Amino acid sequence: MADEGLGSHKRDPIKASVGNAAAQRRRQHAVTVGKERREALMRTKRLCRVGVSGDFDEASIDDSDMMIEEDQAILEALTSAAVEELKLDVAYQGKGATEKRVNALRELRRFLSRSEFPPVEAALQAGAIPLLIQCLSFGSPDEQLLEAAWCLTNIAAGKPEETKALLPALPLLVAHLGEKSSLHVVEQCAWALGNVAGESEELRNVLLLQGALPALARMLLPNKRSTVRTAAWALSNLIKGPDPRAATELIKIDGIPDRIIRHLKKGDGLFVSHHMSKLLSLSFDQDPFVYTAIEPGPSLLLDDELATEVAWVVVYLTALSNVATTILAKSDLVQVLVEILDMSTSLQLLIPVLRSLGNLVAGDAIQALVKCLKSEHRILNKEAAWVLSNIAAGSVEHKRLIYSSEAMPLLLNLLSKAAFDIKKEVAYVLGNICVAPAEGSGRPNVILDHLVNLVHGGCLTGFLDLVRSADVEAARLGLQFIELVLRGMPNGEGPKLVEREDGIDAMERYQFHENEELRSMANELVDTYFGEEYGLDE
Repeated sequence: MADEGLGSHKRDPIKASVGNAAAQRRRQHAVTVGKERREALMRTKRLCRVGVSGDFDEASIDDSDMMIEEDQAILEALTSAAVEELKLDVAYQGKGATEKRVNALRELRRFLSRSEFPPVEAALQAGAIPLLIQCLSFGSPDEQLLEAAWCLTNIAAGKPEETKALLPALPLLVAHLGEKSSLHVVEQCAWALGNVAGESEELRNVLLLQGALPALARMLLPNKRSTVRTAAWALSNLIKGPDPRAATELIKIDGIPDRIIRHLKKGDGLFVSHHMSKLLSLSFDQDPFVYTAIEPGPSLLLDDELATEVAWVVVYLTALSNVATTILAKSDLVQVLVEILDMSTSLQLLIPVLRSLGNLVAGDAIQALVKCLKSEHRILNKEAAWVLSNIAAGSVEHKRLIYSSEAMPLLLNLLSKAAFDIKKEVAYVLGNICVAPAEGSGRPNVILDHLVNLVHGGCLTGFLDLVRSADVEAARLGLQFIELVLRGMPNGEGPKLVEREDGIDAMERYQFHENEELRSMANELVDTYFGEEYGLDE
């Protein structure tokens, strides 16, 4: 979900992040989210091994069909031969021409689906793209359109330069999202476009100019779950920025806010019934990019899969577009997300739900977030802390809601014992709880009772650990909190507390540090609070 050309993820200093600052932080986080997903080869691109119709044919892929690494050269040769056969069959105009083209397409599709690393380069070098474009021409039978789009889907799942090879095919793929196409063809074309959109901002801009956004948005309207799921996934790739205009355009399309909420609601008839057990579902681990066929039992729920894709759309809408955030915050989306957070056990669903709530800065979610802070899944701990950091960066009322909740002892424990990345997120929560907006551009005001109780609760050690870390962002955060302690603790208690925890030594290590900002911050604190007169009055 990327994101080339943007700097690394930065957070604002400890302060009440309101208005443009909060929006910018959401956008930066969304970009980071996209990079993490892309680097892990998850969600951004998906290889299609089982057709969108859910029907098996004699060419469907199972484990025994998968090519082993040693067979890759053979597979490439077979793929080249399949493209050559397709050339002959596309040119053939005699009896049974359609059947010959479909069979040739199916053979090529089988080779493009048979390996974890499809022989895309071989197909491109043999000249597959112009042939597949011909096979996408309007008036062609659905089976031919479906097979051609399937081939293009898996080509688009390849390397960046291989994905860009689809540029000439994009207008037809978008056009086949229209109302005159069958749902199976529409869904397969959407899958191909989702792979293209996941590749780069450049390709997303091309698709937006060609009208892919409203066409994909229309696909959220049918009740066919796989169609909605594919459309939502493709849309999340298309609107993920960093330019917010696509997200704003999407939320303004008539009916989209209501449709998003409907697909997220538990009671939308999304349970799989016994008579549907022969449909193919999809199994995955942690934000998948490859779908794998499984045989579902009566208890398998498809609502989590669909809701997960729709929730990722909400993540990017609320991260990138202030217009979308305002519209969705006025709806009952927050309530729906909190209900999911409270009821669902799906890790894949809870992650985008947490991020959406964080973007919406929803105080009503705090109690549901406590459940995630208690979870054994470290990723839920981290995501819940990130949501709480957004809430804590809001109004004083939000800060007090967190401060008075069951989350506080859990956060203090995580700051002390959790992995470093979780500690950093928790530190943002605790730091933001202790400050209120300042007038003008001055230093934030201290919320004294919050600061005193947190420091006496033992958080100072955790923040000094951040100061001692090699992570620049964490060290900056630690120094900011130390400044609050030195300035804000009553009766001049701050310097003594910091000294007792070896805080002077932690700050003096920055005396000649290469990072000018950290060096300046640390030196100023030491000079101001631990100068020549420090301790003379004792």
